[in-house]
Amino acid sequence: MTSPATSSRVWFITGCSGGLGRDLAAAALARGDHVVAASRRPDALHDLVASHPETCRAVALDVHDPDSIQAAVEEAGREFGAIDVLVNNAGGAVFGALEELDDAETARNLELNFLAPLRLTRAVLPLMRTRRRGHIISLSAAAVLGNYPGFSAYGAAKAALEAAMESLAQEVRPFGIGVTLVQPGPFRTGFLERSTERAAARIDDYAATSGKFLTYLGSIAGKQPGDPGGAARAILTVADAERPPLRLVLGKYAIDKARRRLVTAGREIDAWAEAGTAADFPAGS
Repeated sequence: MTSPATSSRVWFITGCSGGLGRDLAAAALARGDHVVAASRRPDALHDLVASHPETCRAVALDVHDPDSIQAAVEEAGREFGAIDVLVNNAGGAVFGALEELDDAETARNLELNFLAPLRLTRAVLPLMRTRRRGHIISLSAAAVLGNYPGFSAYGAAKAALEAAMESLAQEVRPFGIGVTLVQPGPFRTGFLERSTERAAARIDDYAATSGKFLTYLGSIAGKQPGDPGGAARAILTVADAERPPLRLVLGKYAIDKARRRLVTAGREIDAWAEAGTAADFPAGS
């Protein structure tokens, strides 16, 4: 076992074979932290390990398999003695109009983007509770700030993840464990090219809504405004914070979208407040 220096952290990052996961692992290693880089293809991480042989370990991880998760977490413990920061980064999507998506495609969205992060979080929490410290960071999406046509199942999975992590934050706060949800806008991570697919069914009536939007997504692949390196630096800053936020909105696109959502939600609440409050019993009854 290689024991990290007192001032360094041990990161366990999923989805490290490319995109944000790889950039985050590289950034953490560059500043002297220890990283357990998890991937379905650990051989793709050879260069990271070769560059940081004392502080980086590549582990095979299938986030769908509880045994694989437990084995990876145990290996992290043997190598570095602890996990200070868990980053639930692995994800993917099956896009399509709600009517086009079948149960299996919807379930794949929920499995990868909701159930898998929960499994990994449950596996790591005992280590963090024992030490009375830790930080769980989970990648959400700008879709939760206002969803798009064709994103029904993907957005639902990310919304479910947000609800679970918001609850978890309250449950583990007494143990000194922080929880942060990262809401990125469009970033050049290769996500659209590598980790998404279209629903098998196509219904012509949706060509002007979900079909149009999904075609647009394909056209911006590799041209998104978000820099994964900048996102990695922002996540490091949050991990260093004495009081990290529950949510980190990443990129100007997502920040602007979040602000618009707050304004719109406030107006809608005000417009319907009289009807809503009429649902209560009279005061004093």
